[in-house]
Amino acid sequence: MNQQVKVHGALLTVSLIYGANYSIAKEIMPTYVQPFGLIVIRAVSAVLFFGAMSLFVVKEKVESRQDWGRIILCGIFGIMLNQLSFFSGLNLTSPINASLIQTVSPVVVVLMSAYLLKERLKVFRMAGILLAGLGAMLLISGKAGNAQGNTWGDILILLNAISFGVFLVLAKPLMKKYQAITVVSRIFLVGAVGVIPFGWQDVLSPDYATFPVSIWAAIAFVIIGMTILAYLLNVWAMKTASPALVGVYIYLQPLVAIIIAVWLGADVFTWQKALYAAMIFGGVYLVSKPKKTSN
Repeated sequence: MNQQVKVHGALLTVSLIYGANYSIAKEIMPTYVQPFGLIVIRAVSAVLFFGAMSLFVVKEKVESRQDWGRIILCGIFGIMLNQLSFFSGLNLTSPINASLIQTVSPVVVVLMSAYLLKERLKVFRMAGILLAGLGAMLLISGKAGNAQGNTWGDILILLNAISFGVFLVLAKPLMKKYQAITVVSRIFLVGAVGVIPFGWQDVLSPDYATFPVSIWAAIAFVIIGMTILAYLLNVWAMKTASPALVGVYIYLQPLVAIIIAVWLGADVFTWQKALYAAMIFGGVYLVSKPKKTSN
């Protein structure tokens, strides 16, 4: 199979997983497990799985101090800030609001790439940044007319989108040097150390014996699909894909999230949200529009 087909297949799978997660995770929080407790469960499970893979299968070491510094930053932005803000925000706001705001991540990717790689920002990209930012701010301000949203929840989701965008740019150089398991195992180790103090008590407090099968299935999806499979596929794809391409696939998440949330009756989609969604999608399209190549 062509390598590009594999990359797009991996990123499409990640988008489907993330899109479904908005409604599935809402079934768990906060009735059964508090947000920070679910984060700790995710992070510790990932450390155990990826750590075992790294020790017994890949057996690759990270020796450069500079690379370790970048791994620590990836752990902070890609796991700690990313997950704490995401699950806290999702616990407060609606699945549709969360999925729409997430599409700001590609804008952050372009800005960070321009800063780190010294690339010039084109006029249409600046216009895209303003358009996407305005759409996100209108959604956050509550002017979408949806009582199911929450301002603080939306702000936390925006912080999550920003931190994930930063993570994509930071992780790219690591993927050129190391295997995916090597990078992900170290990133989750750093992230787990950061999130355990916030959620350890929330892990111990639930009465797990009372959980119905559907909630255990949802937790299994969050651990296996959202955590292990999604992060592994994302990081693996970045070996050959640009951070911008990885970010572009975030566009599919709201579509999946909206279909699932409306189908489950967990949210409603209004015409105001459709308008703000169009602003966000239009903005991120302009930002991620590839450069024209001369013949």
